Amino acid sequence: MKQVIIMRNDLKMGKGKIAAQACHASLGAYKKAELFKINIWENNGAKKVVLKVNSLKELFKIFESVKRTNLPFYLVRDAGHTQIPSATITCLGIGPDDDEKIDKISYDLKLL
Repeated sequence: MKQVIIMRNDLKMGKGKIAAQACHASLGAYKKAELFKINIWENNGAKKVVLKVNSLKELFKIFESVKRTNLPFYLVRDAGHTQIPSATITCLGIGPDDDEKIDKISYDLKLL
């Protein structure tokens, strides 16, 4: 069991902003997960992996793929209060769910 956060690497966000966006993605997807999977995930260390894409187009390709699955996911749109314009899509959270299911979507992405 794991969760992945897929972050846009083309945005000029500071480290703190990236961390905040990743937290939004993590919690958003977590809230959509099935309780029994949440329990297994939490009892096994709540593994999270942060990956990157280089454009909004790449992120949307993954977003379209994950929508065709039963994986929990959450697409983050920034409020625009600090470093980037309002409604900017920053990242996508997927899971927690089975590693194999998530790997089918994210297997070729690099670590942030």
